[in-house]
Amino acid sequence: MSAALPRSYLFVPGNRPERFEKAHASGADAVILDLEDAVPPDEKPAARAVVLAAVSGDATGPAARPEARPAWVRINGADTSWFNEDIAALAGQAGVAGIVLPKAETREQIEAVLALAHSASSVLPIVETARGFANLAVLCAAPRVQRIVFGTLDFQIDLGIDGDGEELHLFRSQIVLASRLAGIGAPVDGVSTTITDTDGIEAEARRGRRFGFGAKLCIHPRQIDAVHRAYAWSEADKAWAQRVLAAVETSQGAAVAVDGKMVDMPVILKARRIAAGA
Repeated sequence: MSAALPRSYLFVPGNRPERFEKAHASGADAVILDLEDAVPPDEKPAARAVVLAAVSGDATGPAARPEARPAWVRINGADTSWFNEDIAALAGQAGVAGIVLPKAETREQIEAVLALAHSASSVLPIVETARGFANLAVLCAAPRVQRIVFGTLDFQIDLGIDGDGEELHLFRSQIVLASRLAGIGAPVDGVSTTITDTDGIEAEARRGRRFGFGAKLCIHPRQIDAVHRAYAWSEADKAWAQRVLAAVETSQGAAVAVDGKMVDMPVILKARRIAAGA
């Protein structure tokens, strides 16, 4: 399942329609039109109207057929006065790939979205509070949840954590485990606040991948290539996989070693996964 899911999700402010087309052309695997953090409170209704025009086909030019390249929409949280109006206006549009639900904490919040959502829409709950993390299994098991997003910045604030490294190792591992047990896609890691340090962005994305994450949130188009490099198999990886598979094929069931290491079933399965991804 996760192999076909996006590696990168690019946020674009919902009140900046001039950036929508650029976001779609950025190379990101998925675009998120953001009505939450990126939009000031007094601009929320106007931004909702702009996003609605973009996903409903009321726009002109390349955006006139939104169903051809649907965008995700991050609505405002269930604890805000904009939540119900966001769902009512946007969740049923064919140009909406799904709803990104901030500060997700309960199954009821997800069901409120789905009650009005288009039948093809999915939900990406963002776990960014202690209560949301405590309810991981419930969120993962909720209907039409495609994968979990880890909102690392708000999560650190909610728990009083200072740091995005080892301070979050436990939580990243638990999110990956809960996702796997629920049979949903590998989770999405939080944003990198740096834009120009592409080596640092790639390193952060590779860390998430080592923990079992399948994608990363992006806040700027410059981050996308670094994230995609992190989630791509290297030429050395692909060459190793081909050597393993070739050795297994010619061994006729006998024990075999590659590069001085014994090849058993977990190694074969990893080689197959690399070859399929390549």
